[in-house]
Amino acid sequence: MTCPICRKPSHAEYRPFCSRRCAEVDLGRWLTGAYAIPTDEGEDDEAERPPRPTED
Repeated sequence: MTCPICRKPSHAEYRPFCSRRCAEVDLGRWLTGAYAIPTDEGEDDEAERPPRPTED
C-alpha cells in the first residue's frame, strides 16, 4: 500500500500513511475543509426545513 499523500510505501505504525507528517497533512486537509463528503442537500435546503421545537 502506498501513502495517499506522498505515494511512498506505507508504514504499519501510521497506516495508510508513511509517516506522522503525512497523517497530519491529511488531518489538516479534513479540518480546513479541503476534503468534503458530497451530499444531495443544497445550501437552500436548510432554509426550507421547519424550525426545531424548543424545550420549555
